[in-house]
Amino acid sequence: MIKQLAANRKAFYDYEILETYEAGIVLKGTEVKSIRAGKANLRDSFGRFDKGELFVFNMHITPYDYGNIYNVAPLRTRKLLLHKEEIKRLIGKVTQKGLTLVVTKLYAKDNRIKLELALVRGKKQYDKREQIKKRDLDRESRHKM
Repeated sequence: MIKQLAANRKAFYDYEILETYEAGIVLKGTEVKSIRAGKANLRDSFGRFDKGELFVFNMHITPYDYGNIYNVAPLRTRKLLLHKEEIKRLIGKVTQKGLTLVVTKLYAKDNRIKLELALVRGKKQYDKREQIKKRDLDRESRHKM
């Protein structure tokens, strides 16, 4: 069973999503409790490689209310868990083509916290305006029916 805990809706507006990957994430116990309580923010979070490992940056997890001394920094860097082949493929794509990795969803799957990592290319301003125009026209046409 999959339960979505947080989403980065702005990523779908700002970026063109090319591929998505499911990754595990290394968390502390109080972070898991806080995420399950819905206190995670993915707005500016992104993935970056360091020494052949993948990490997520700027993912804000509010400290757990009852965590006292076990709470950790809300914006700390967290390690992502992917297969070695997937990491090699992603390193090649990110360095070669000028693409980037953005976190789009955070969800619970089979009692584990997973996140969806997307390989993206930034949209131009005129692409964003076109998307807004198309969405408004669709909304108006549905409203008239």
